[in-house]
Amino acid sequence: MNRPPAPAAVPAGRQSTRDTLTWAFAVTRTPPPSDVLTATRGHDEGGPLRLVAAGPLWLVAQDVPAASFDASSLGERLNRPEELERCARAHHRGVAAAARPGPVVPLPMATLYLGDLNAARAVSDREAELCVLLDRLRGRTEWAVKAHAAEASASCAADSVAADEAPAGGRAYLSRVSARQHTRSEAQERALAAAHEVDRELRRYAVAATRHRPQSEQLTGRNTPQLLNAAYLVDDAGRARFAGALARLTADRAHPGIEITASGPWIPYSFARLDQEWGVTADPDGAAPDHESRP
Repeated sequence: MNRPPAPAAVPAGRQSTRDTLTWAFAVTRTPPPSDVLTATRGHDEGGPLRLVAAGPLWLVAQDVPAASFDASSLGERLNRPEELERCARAHHRGVAAAARPGPVVPLPMATLYLGDLNAARAVSDREAELCVLLDRLRGRTEWAVKAHAAEASASCAADSVAADEAPAGGRAYLSRVSARQHTRSEAQERALAAAHEVDRELRRYAVAATRHRPQSEQLTGRNTPQLLNAAYLVDDAGRARFAGALARLTADRAHPGIEITASGPWIPYSFARLDQEWGVTADPDGAAPDHESRP
């Protein structure tokens, strides 16, 4: 961790001791009251949540022990699924506390600084970008929508495989195998096209949208592939229209080849990223926590 030069005007806060690091949750213009911070449990190993001043902005932060949260220790912990989930939930609790009074820019999980001066300097250096982003996020929330190939399609595929194993001879058998493979391929293409159509329709009711990498079947717990993993930024004033479109797509079974699931409203993690990393982070991709892992 390289310590930058001290700013000319030192923001409120203190520089960390060698025993602790500053874990940063989120940046806001509207700091949450002290009772909200006191009532919020961050990382079990750390101190109470608190505010760090950075000009007109505020950083919600927590002191955490360096021995458990330095780059090597935290990197090792985050490779264990149970520890990754524990850290993700603690981070989300801090972000949610910051978001109680108004919009926030959630920072990537595991954004750490040597102390408050470094954290405040990082915020101040990007004040203009952060203010633009906070304005963009005001009065808007995120909705997560996922689409999977329908279970019925998977059952048909399994039946086809079983039929392929039935006794048959020569050319007729090869012809049936080729026909079934073609049928499965066409079904997959139709399902993928339907997922794209759902995405296009929902974008009409959102101010912004982004598509995340589809999750594996091991992660989703489903037997069918995930075809759409998208997030939509929706104006609070337009929430009913977005929800109505989502209900039509889900209830009317216009796309029987896919199954659609949705959740929200969420803090807009997917739309609150800046173009550069913050501080020293153990999450170089800056990925937002998956919605389903949030309390």
